[in-house]
Formats: sequence, structure tokens, C-alpha cells
Amino acid sequence: MNSYILITCGGIIQGMGMALFLFPNKIPSGGAGGLAVLLNFWFNIPLSFALWLVNFSMLVVAIHWLGNASAIGTMYGITVTSISIHFFDYYIYIPPSIIWVDLVIGSAILGLGVGILLRQNVSNGGMGVLALIIAQLKDIPPGKPLLLINGSIFVLTASIIAWEIIFLAIISQWLSTRIVDLVYKVKITKEVTPVMAWRKK
Repeated sequence: MNSYILITCGGIIQGMGMALFLFPNKIPSGGAGGLAVLLNFWFNIPLSFALWLVNFSMLVVAIHWLGNASAIGTMYGITVTSISIHFFDYYIYIPPSIIWVDLVIGSAILGLGVGILLRQNVSNGGMGVLALIIAQLKDIPPGKPLLLINGSIFVLTASIIAWEIIFLAIISQWLSTRIVDLVYKVKITKEVTPVMAWRKK
């Protein structure tokens, strides 16, 4: 139960960073986000559904490599993220801001959400599945493979829509993956309550 509470929090936080700060500036949040932006650009599919569609297609990979439990958690997490994107996009309004401010804030929030998900052995969906598999096989934090995989998709997205996107997207990924690794590696220790020992007089 505690794991699904954390997955819910991670999905909501991730969706917030995307919907309020990155997507309004056409900045892909990652490989899946880049493909979602392309689907929206080509077919005018809502970003929330396009992101869910791309993430859903990676479930077969998640089931094969990460197991049923992780795949179910991943599906739940990306569904929460997509619903959050829809909610924040339609019901929360943030006045236009400087794009670099949105970039930094959105990337930090995105990295926090993704990091929380990965700590539960749940992918944030899309290319995060591949990054988590590589991280487990190589016993490394997932931030670096996530950056490399997403970077190649950014080149494709930028070549189709606008080359300026690639610079913003790579900076966003660099910032967010640093946060991912920090959250992923942080040690959480349970506080031990001292027990009073009573002596018989």
C-alpha cells in the first residue's frame, strides 16, 4: 500500500512538471514526451492521451524484463501521470513566464517525480522502462542511460518541429536526470525509538 501511495505521488508530481512548465513551452519531458509532442503535432492528439499511448506500448517490454508487479506499477504510474497532465492542463492556469524559469522549475519537478517512481522499481513509462532495465543490468543509477536514450529522440523531434527544441530538451533532461539520480541514491533510514530498560530495585 505504501508503495502505491508513493507511485501516486510520483505520478502526480511528474504530471505537474510536464503540464504546467514544460509542455506549454513545447519542451519534451523525455523520450515518451518527445514522441507525444510529435503525435500531437502530426495528428492533433491530446498530449495526455498521446503520452499514455506511447507509454502503454512499452508495457510488453516492462512485463518481459521487470516482471508483472513492476509492469502493473508502471501502468498505474503512467495512468496517474496522464490524468494529472489532463487535470493541470485544463483546470490550473499559470501566467506565461520566462522560458528558462519554466525550464528549470519544470525539470526539477519532473526529476523529483521520476526519481520517486524509480525508487519503487517502477518506470516512469516510455524510455524509462529501457533506462531501468539498463540500470539493473549494469548496476548503475538510471539517469545516464535515460539521458542517452531520450537525447536520440530529441534529435528526431527537433528535426521535424524546430531545432531550438533540442537545446531546451537536452538541458531539461540534464537537470531532471541529476535530480533523478539524487532521489534514486538517497539513503532513507528508519528512526529507531529508544526502549527504556527498567531495573528492579
